[in-house]
Amino acid sequence: MNLELIADYHCACGEGPLWHPLEQKLYWLDIVNPRMFRYDPKTGAHEQFFGGETVGGFTVQADGGLLLFMAQGAIKIWKNGRLNTLRDHIAGEEDSRFNDVFTDTRGRVFCGTMPVGERKGNLYRLDVDGSLHHLLSGIGCSNGMGLTPNRKHFYYTDSEAHEIYLFDYDAATGNISNQRIFVKHGKADGLPDGMTVDALGYVWSAHWDGNCLIQYSPRGEEIQRVKFPVKKVSSITFGGAEYTDAYITTAGGDQKETDGATAGALYRIRGLAQGLPKFTSSVFL
Repeated sequence: MNLELIADYHCACGEGPLWHPLEQKLYWLDIVNPRMFRYDPKTGAHEQFFGGETVGGFTVQADGGLLLFMAQGAIKIWKNGRLNTLRDHIAGEEDSRFNDVFTDTRGRVFCGTMPVGERKGNLYRLDVDGSLHHLLSGIGCSNGMGLTPNRKHFYYTDSEAHEIYLFDYDAATGNISNQRIFVKHGKADGLPDGMTVDALGYVWSAHWDGNCLIQYSPRGEEIQRVKFPVKKVSSITFGGAEYTDAYITTAGGDQKETDGATAGALYRIRGLAQGLPKFTSSVFL
């Protein structure tokens, strides 16, 4: 398969690739050196469009704006070059930040926070009315999420535990229950990071310090590994008109001598699989 380098902004922590369905562009971010970028596959042009404030994850709103999940639990909307604050902090998360988010079938957003010292991270759900609900605690590093194609089950990754979990998911309420292990990784595989689910229900998990993507069957069986020339493969999403273009972010752009000459770059693989459109968030819409 052809691994294309799309853009290299030397991202220390390239993350969160997301296809914007209204603009037909790919968005991604650098968490450590706070910046956000976008790429137009029709023209090949890419640019940094936002910077200066830490963003751990974001969603595309149904009206085309971006919902940003930031440091201290802050949540803001970026639209037409302006930021509006929905929430300036979450009590108890003042020293933390969000890390990876996921929109569900009703426009709610599942959003996890990072651990700080001895205090572990948490998983929350932001409902469309702006209310925030605590779902899980004791998380080593909140990461990749997804739904099965039948929308009955929810995937959730704890990188530090080296585990991807499967929950029962109730679309009507947004509740998750019946937690069990979908896949448990060995330390030699690196840390499971961002993930997505394709149209056939296969799970694609990016592996930080693992140099690869790993594809799993719906039963958790490893199907294949896609190798990368960099150590920290951080996340994956599908985009393009038919969702057959896989976009993959990487990290380590600040230490290319050890992580690879193109560490921190955005890559694309065409024809890897066919993905599904991501749900758009509808918070306060």
